[in-house]
Amino acid sequence: MFDTKTVSLEWGGKTLTLETGRIARQADGAVLATYGDTVVLCAVTAAKSVKEGQDFFPLTVHYQEKFSAAGRIPGGFFKRERGATEKETLVSRLTDRPLRPLFPEGFYNEINVICQVLSFDGECEPDILAMIAASAALTISGVPFMGPIGACRVGYEDGEYTLNPKQDVAANGLLDLVVAATDTAVMMVESEAKELSEEIMLGAVMFAHAECRKVIGAIIELAEQAAKDPWEIAVTDNSAIKEQLKAVVGGDIAAAYKLTDKSARSDALNAARAKGKEAFADADGQTQMAAGKVFKKLEAEIVRGAILKDGQRIDGRKVDQVRPIEAMVGLLPRTHGSSLFTRGETQAICTTTLGTKDAEQMIDGLEGLTYQNFMLHYNFPPYSVGEVGRFGAPSRRDVGHGKLAWRALRGVLPSKEDFPYTIRVLSDITESNGSSSMATVCGGCLSMMDAGVPITRPVSGIAMGLILEGEEFTVLSDILGDEDHLGDMDFKVAGTEVGITSLQMDIKVAGITQEIMTKALEQAKAGRAHILGEMAKALGSARTELSAHAPRIESLQIDKSKIREVIGTGGKVIREIVAETGAKVDIDDEGLIKISSSDISQIEAAKKWILGIVEEPEIGKIYDGKVVNIVDFGAFVNFMGGKDGLVHVSEMKNERVEKPGDVVSEGMEVKVKVLEIDQRGKVRLSMRVVDQETGAELEDTRPPREAREPRGDRPDRGDRRGPRGNDRGGPRGDRGGRDRGPRREGGGGEGSLPDFLKD
Repeated sequence: MFDTKTVSLEWGGKTLTLETGRIARQADGAVLATYGDTVVLCAVTAAKSVKEGQDFFPLTVHYQEKFSAAGRIPGGFFKRERGATEKETLVSRLTDRPLRPLFPEGFYNEINVICQVLSFDGECEPDILAMIAASAALTISGVPFMGPIGACRVGYEDGEYTLNPKQDVAANGLLDLVVAATDTAVMMVESEAKELSEEIMLGAVMFAHAECRKVIGAIIELAEQAAKDPWEIAVTDNSAIKEQLKAVVGGDIAAAYKLTDKSARSDALNAARAKGKEAFADADGQTQMAAGKVFKKLEAEIVRGAILKDGQRIDGRKVDQVRPIEAMVGLLPRTHGSSLFTRGETQAICTTTLGTKDAEQMIDGLEGLTYQNFMLHYNFPPYSVGEVGRFGAPSRRDVGHGKLAWRALRGVLPSKEDFPYTIRVLSDITESNGSSSMATVCGGCLSMMDAGVPITRPVSGIAMGLILEGEEFTVLSDILGDEDHLGDMDFKVAGTEVGITSLQMDIKVAGITQEIMTKALEQAKAGRAHILGEMAKALGSARTELSAHAPRIESLQIDKSKIREVIGTGGKVIREIVAETGAKVDIDDEGLIKISSSDISQIEAAKKWILGIVEEPEIGKIYDGKVVNIVDFGAFVNFMGGKDGLVHVSEMKNERVEKPGDVVSEGMEVKVKVLEIDQRGKVRLSMRVVDQETGAELEDTRPPREAREPRGDRPDRGDRRGPRGNDRGGPRGDRGGRDRGPRREGGGGEGSLPDFLKD
């Protein structure tokens, strides 16, 4: 029934298996990829015809994680997978980016690439497996795909590169790098690093490329067994149209690209475009559509030729020159931190908001529930490029650009222990003409410093471009939007003065070489240093004080055995602390307590309360307390937040007190000194030796017990009790006229008295 073809490869200590012919047989190409116990199915379908009038390549990549793959049921009301999560969106983009350049120019058939995670073992990450499965499925489908590609993840620990580490391990290590490549060149790089050098980053890319080649060999082996017949693609000769357009509008295009202002340049190009369209007004629809595509090629030839021949860029800059930069902080009065970063015609308003632990982002994924205390969100409204368009929910591009900036800044954040805040950076792009994601890195860094986030070092970012013709190439620093559109590479590098924190590369040609990457990294390093210098003019380091509008958080570590006392039965105590003080109180299973409020007095009140619960009272120390109960012989006082002690009536004042209620009342604030703690933990307190106004300790002026005057008309204590030796007073039955009668046998009754007391 099934004509199954399988290839296997020992790769990174585990077996990678690619299988086709058993599942999804009606798709043009379907591959079941297994690595460890992680399984991903990728199915590729392609439309057999092109829609009339279509002049672009509609490739769509979907990556979906099934919760059943990890033996989990989705959270939420619907209990099923719904819209794409941020991770699914990012992996879809990660898969799309190296595949798209490998389809031939002029191929406009719609293609769906759908990758579904069917099994997840918690060790082998499905994103890399999805990229491999997609490459294999396209390779055997017969569609005109100039692959295959391989993909892998690289980590870096103890001076060694590691292949396919678990993603959370890589993310918390020095390097988390994903590379996709053909057999001859690198196609895509996505990475996060902890201030690594250019040499280490380049070495990681080359290490990954070597590992990708092993996967490519396995895909080719599978294709030799199971590939379908290749599609026949008609090649259209548009040379005549090109020559006609060049004669009509070639000079106009060249003149337009000498205008340095983007708006003026755009108007001139639109006029040239309209002129070219008029020249083909009488042609059929297919020819008119071809003329539109050729116009774009003509633009690219003129711009690229000027750069390669004499280094002349669109805006007149040198190839390694960065546009003018102006940065400022404290732009917005009520935010916790804000900045305005402008580089040429690209501008971003960035804000930083600080929150408490309950503001962390909860993520429900294959790995289970996780929490993220650093978020960066990027918005690209249509007015930023002077256009009318969709405005609302973030696009895939918005999510991807935000994640790139997130990776660039995460490596310099303080630890949770040192800075226990949830941090959200928001970047709103207000102008765009090249690399708004790198403007987000710079502006986001400044806004965090303005908010008082103690980052390790400032981070800047720069976008590099490439013009490649045969063996000749030119690397461009700080590319414009048109240079990105008409060039061959978008190479983004972010980092500190020490090293790289993030690297992203996308290629529009069939890959780049090590020589080009080395040149791009060197040029980017100089550009980053220049941008850091411009940023320092606005703010050189993080502010030492938080904004007056930001919450304050103080941490307190208590013994784990005291957690129950702080929380109380059913949370009674901790709720009372929050209600009475107004501060938020969070406590984890290790006894780490975080107290937060925008009012420092509320934090101090809650902290004092908690310390009173967990600390042990000290004999001789003075505490603030509250009277909670009055009895005949004294009053019980609550002190240290959760402990009670007895103030005997004799310890209320230095003079005689008939009734405790004459001195204190319930709820009254008093100051007490700890006199004694017995073996059972009962505490004896004194008010009379403490100044109730200032809390200062007073000298005990009351005479010793044996020297005190008798109280009222009672017999003198010395006459009544006598010394504790054999000269003690008369029998107990004679005391104060209270005749208790003879004691029980063995209990010290009259029959058991010593002879000298029997009289």
